[in-house]
Formats: sequence, C-alpha cells, structure tokens
Amino acid sequence: MATDVKTAEQILQEKGGDLIAVGEETVILEALKIMVESKVGSILVKEGTRVVGIYTERDLSRNTINPEFDAATTQISEVMTTGLRYAPHTDTAFDLMDKFLGLRLRHLLIDRNGEFIGMLSIGDVVRSALQTRTDELEQLQEIANWEYYEEWKPRS
Repeated sequence: MATDVKTAEQILQEKGGDLIAVGEETVILEALKIMVESKVGSILVKEGTRVVGIYTERDLSRNTINPEFDAATTQISEVMTTGLRYAPHTDTAFDLMDKFLGLRLRHLLIDRNGEFIGMLSIGDVVRSALQTRTDELEQLQEIANWEYYEEWKPRS
C-alpha cells in the first residue's frame, strides 16, 4: 500500500530544465534579466565549467539596501554566495526537506557521482512530498470507504 517517495533525481526529471548559470564576470543586472526570463529565483555562477557560487533573490534584497551597490556595474562574483550545499541524487523528498529546514536553505544542488545534475527549490520538494501524502491518503480512503462497511453484514 505504501506510496513510493520520489528521489531528488526523479523530482528533477519531472521538473525538467537545465542548470541556469552565468560567468563570474557577469553584472547583476544581466543575471537578473536571465532569472526573470527563466522564471527562477536563483542563478548559479561558474568559473569556467565549475560551479563556484549562487546568486538569489535574497542576495539581491541584501545588496539593494547597500547604498554603494549598483546592479549595472557590480559583478556577480563580488556578491554571490559561496560554499554551496548539495545533496545526493538518491535523497528522498523527505530527506531533502530535512536538509532545507536544518540548513535554512531555499535552493539545493543535486549531485550524482561528483557532477551537479540540477537544482531543486524548497517548493519543488514540498510539492513532491505533499503529492506523496495525498496519494497515500487516497489509497487509505479506498481501503476504508463506507461502502465496504455498508455491504458487510454478519452471517446469521
């Protein structure tokens, strides 16, 4: 009866989409345009082919209150978040939720054999976990529906 909980890799496959990244010399304004066009809340920063940072809407909020910040001239490498966190592709939605909450993250890279295969947001993972619970509830309702009990009668 148990519903299978999806892994990070399965959630990524359903979500689709590639990693969205810019070079470290990209100015914030250009990165923001890409984020808006792609309808994402974060963008990865690469040095060559290696992911070295992330820039998020939260970073933009923090930068905006700095009077010296200029989105048209500030390079993303100056303000990106480094020390990226990631999870293995085999983590389940519930494992990932624990990481999001425990590490206070909104985005998490997914690693398979030393290579980043995608990035999940907390919304992606919560959606998957809720779908799992909804499927389980529907299965339980089928098992315990009233028709079963109404049709069951003791033999006399």
